[in-house]
Amino acid sequence: MIRKFALPLIAAMVFPCLAAFCQSAGPDTTEPKSVPDLRSELAVKLLTVKRIYVESFGDDEISKSLQAMVINALDESKRFIVTENKEKADAILKGRSVEKTSQEVHATGEGTSVATAAGGHSASVSPLGGSAHGGFAGKAMGIDDSKLSTETINEARLAVRLVSQDGDVIWSTTQESHGAKFKGASADVADKVVKQLLHDLDKAVPGKI
Repeated sequence: MIRKFALPLIAAMVFPCLAAFCQSAGPDTTEPKSVPDLRSELAVKLLTVKRIYVESFGDDEISKSLQAMVINALDESKRFIVTENKEKADAILKGRSVEKTSQEVHATGEGTSVATAAGGHSASVSPLGGSAHGGFAGKAMGIDDSKLSTETINEARLAVRLVSQDGDVIWSTTQESHGAKFKGASADVADKVVKQLLHDLDKAVPGKI
């Protein structure tokens, strides 16, 4: 009688435990937590920038000039409002500039030389004696044409970063220039910085390369 009731009782206790064990031992189908795409977050912040405050690049005249050129390039892009109110800006453009001037010396030279030579000899013999005559002449001329010139080489380098109001660096670039055809090194490097910013802005637009 006891055996008759014991078997169903044991089965009722064992089978739920076995089923729970099989479920725990099966493959983990839990989806992994999504890792935040930091680049997408920075791209979103970059796309929201409309007003930019350009901070001083330095107290020297070259740095002040470069700052003015960057402001002018940003304004000409028609994509941003350049503000002098730091509190109203969506982002702050910070940077450091370096400009170097060097002299290159170029020397060229050409030389031409001409030389001529002539000589002769004569002799005569007679019963009373003999005589001999000889001579040699030479002449050389040379012309030297050399030129010495110096060339002034200007090099400008500008490293900038765009910082949001909460302190995140949302964009940065470093550009350098030795000057362009119709502009100096400083003006060219300022244009390159703004062009790179516009290029990266276009890349940040979803679905646009």
